[in-house]
Amino acid sequence: MDNVSFFTFAGLIVFAVVFSTVKAVKNRSKNTVSGFFLANRSNGFLLVGASLYFSNISANQFIGENESVFINNMSVIGWGVTSVFAMLIVSEYFVPIYLKTGISTIPDFLEKRYDAGTKNLVSIVFLFSYILSLLPTVLYGGAVAFNSLFHISERLQIGHWEGLWLTVWFIGLIGLIYSVLGGLRAINISDIILTSGLFVLMIVLPYYGLKYLGEGSFMSGVHILLHEKAAHLNAIGGPDDAIPFSTLFTGMIIVNLYYWGMEQYIVQQILAGKSLQDSQKGIALTCGAKLLSPLLINIPGLIAVHLYTDLPNSSAVFPTLAKDVLPAVMAGLTAAVLFGAALNTFNAGLNGASSLFVFNIFRPYTLKRKGSVDEKEILRAGKLFQICVALLAMCIAPFILFSEKGFYFYIQKVSGIFSVPIFTIIFIGFFKTRIPALAAKIAVIFFIICYVLSQFILDLDIHFLHALAIIFLVTTLLMFLIGRIKPMEQSYVLIMDNKVDIKPWANRWYWYLILIVLMVCVYIVFSPLGIA
Repeated sequence: MDNVSFFTFAGLIVFAVVFSTVKAVKNRSKNTVSGFFLANRSNGFLLVGASLYFSNISANQFIGENESVFINNMSVIGWGVTSVFAMLIVSEYFVPIYLKTGISTIPDFLEKRYDAGTKNLVSIVFLFSYILSLLPTVLYGGAVAFNSLFHISERLQIGHWEGLWLTVWFIGLIGLIYSVLGGLRAINISDIILTSGLFVLMIVLPYYGLKYLGEGSFMSGVHILLHEKAAHLNAIGGPDDAIPFSTLFTGMIIVNLYYWGMEQYIVQQILAGKSLQDSQKGIALTCGAKLLSPLLINIPGLIAVHLYTDLPNSSAVFPTLAKDVLPAVMAGLTAAVLFGAALNTFNAGLNGASSLFVFNIFRPYTLKRKGSVDEKEILRAGKLFQICVALLAMCIAPFILFSEKGFYFYIQKVSGIFSVPIFTIIFIGFFKTRIPALAAKIAVIFFIICYVLSQFILDLDIHFLHALAIIFLVTTLLMFLIGRIKPMEQSYVLIMDNKVDIKPWANRWYWYLILIVLMVCVYIVFSPLGIA
């Protein structure tokens, strides 16, 4: 990458970091616990939508999904496109419950619904998932992309392993400083800046990629894409594809409901909304962005199928295409968006992990021991925890290189250990009001043991998403059985403690319908009924 690209990249990153941090400091949102972790619950729908989207989009998707399309087909869009349906369920049913109860973290709800023991257990599960899964994979994906674009190892004349360590720590340390200085407000403001760049790339990269494929003619490139190697255009996955179509109706819906409705660092963006209406509008905005995302996280992989036949490392598909087809300024913008995506997801994860620690572990322990705790003490503990977690994640991230079946395998399978057991007890807790805390605790432990056995010890010939769904059903039945034998003496009743206006968005149903129709249309287009 030449000097123009590098200076474009550096200028955009410096602008986003400095502008967002200055704005956050000016608003003094970082000086209070609510401000640092929840942006004072003052975000409008644009901030909610942008922060939700950019907290979700990381270098992992640019790298992993384009690689999957390159070596397989478009079935991998199931992760993003079908998340629209899950997000709308979250918007309509989950978010009103969270805002009515006035919670700051997901375990807060579990304490209200079950007991403090369940809250503590789930807080520990969350923290393990962040330390072992989310934060290391975000750093690793960002490092792979950054190294591929700027050829760090070659420029410094060091090995790939050493270059990986260097870039992981570079991203991690910048992210850590940024998160500690600015808090959630700074992260949200930079999300809007970087999302703008992302939408520019959604148009620019496919255009230049198809023009390059057509040897100077955009329409020739489109013709080649649609008529040669058409099997790669199919999103209706078969049994041997990355995402079999049947999994969309089993484990996929469970994972997406958990991610958008119960993952702390994602829900934290929703809880930062200044009203239920703003949170629901922000979620709808994110849905629209997710439907456009294949332009950037899947279509480049399709174009690359026709351009590269001997890539030594298929994970380099996206950065290689961007480097080959884009003008220097646009290549710099791509590097900035990739770096920003890794940085902001890492920061959001740090902020989410820290909020779990201070709200659910540090503050209750300190109150019990000392009888009081002030905001400065909580903030100091939260920032120190961020530093510890970040350093640990930076130490773990490079070793993902040695994952037996690769980076994508690590992300998908390891996250399942932590996500679905939490989903199970929260989901059942929403609708079954006499299931006791004992059932929730047993369910979490039972699910984790069964999933680890099925995916990492026993050789079961079943897709991991189907396995998640089966274990979810068995765990649910176990909770029902315990609830039947030893139900709560009194049914759970939601107690109103809202911190913001909980009047719902009046016109939401019209937009929900439009989004669902568009989701189905995307699948029809990338199917044998469409262009496949």
